[in-house]
Amino acid sequence: MVTFPFEEKQLAENVFLRCFDPNLENDELKWHIDKEDRLIEPEEKTDWKIQLDNQLPTSMNESISIPKHMYHRLIKGTGNLKLKIHKS
Repeated sequence: MVTFPFEEKQLAENVFLRCFDPNLENDELKWHIDKEDRLIEPEEKTDWKIQLDNQLPTSMNESISIPKHMYHRLIKGTGNLKLKIHKS
């Protein structure tokens, strides 16, 4: 059984709300790829960051587009992280 470092709720056909707990261990947030393009929208201001392959970590305070098959990871901040994810 696969476990994920977030809780997820489906909002619409291709839209999901993911919540990440600040008590996660850093090693739970692994580099990974997805099979579809994604648009990530933070639900509130945060100091969590995202890092895309061959790029420096960036703020999660605006929408971010992640092309399918691009390696990326989250970098833990303080407080909860809530993301709306649009898969296409």
